[in-house]
Amino acid sequence: MAYFSENDIEKLEHIYKINLINSCSGYKSANLIGTKSNTNIENVAVFSSVTHIGSSPAMFGFFLRPTTVVRNTYENIKATGYYTINHIHESITKDAHHTSAKYNASTSEFNVTDLNSEYKNNFFAPFVKGAPVQIAMKFVEEYNIKANNTILVVGKIIGLYINDNLIEDDGFINLSKAKVAAINGLDGYAIPEHKKRFGYQRPKQ
Repeated sequence: MAYFSENDIEKLEHIYKINLINSCSGYKSANLIGTKSNTNIENVAVFSSVTHIGSSPAMFGFFLRPTTVVRNTYENIKATGYYTINHIHESITKDAHHTSAKYNASTSEFNVTDLNSEYKNNFFAPFVKGAPVQIAMKFVEEYNIKANNTILVVGKIIGLYINDNLIEDDGFINLSKAKVAAINGLDGYAIPEHKKRFGYQRPKQ
């Protein structure tokens, strides 16, 4: 088994190091976050850091790298207060990944990919058309991570759209039916297959 000490990791070549550390945490969620500026320019970008914060109220968070360069997603959320989270599925992985390219704020990623935006119930920010799970979010607060100057953005769910065939009787969303992707590292995409559910666990008697 390969072993890397803290000192070894620090000495690694840059690209090798970020690939190694980004992939060692395991599979991550694959989402497109949709925003729109105050001047109505749409933006969509891939994120692998969306995480569940709580169910009541229903809240998600996601992490942003340091804002030492322009982060269009972050700027739009702070300016408008609204954004969407859209699950990436197998047929759009290539276009979804291209949204990681650094376009300026005047360019919409919807215009340089085959991804299409759509609007629902007069919500301000665009959803990704065809995404099997689409979530309307409202910004709540942010936390600065001092150790590496990243930002945790926290929002609450104010609208949730799910393809009918994915919802099981107890509310569980079976993402494998929609071929929803997961991200390994920075650029590896996998399509997980649902195997088993084990239910709520209690201590053995």
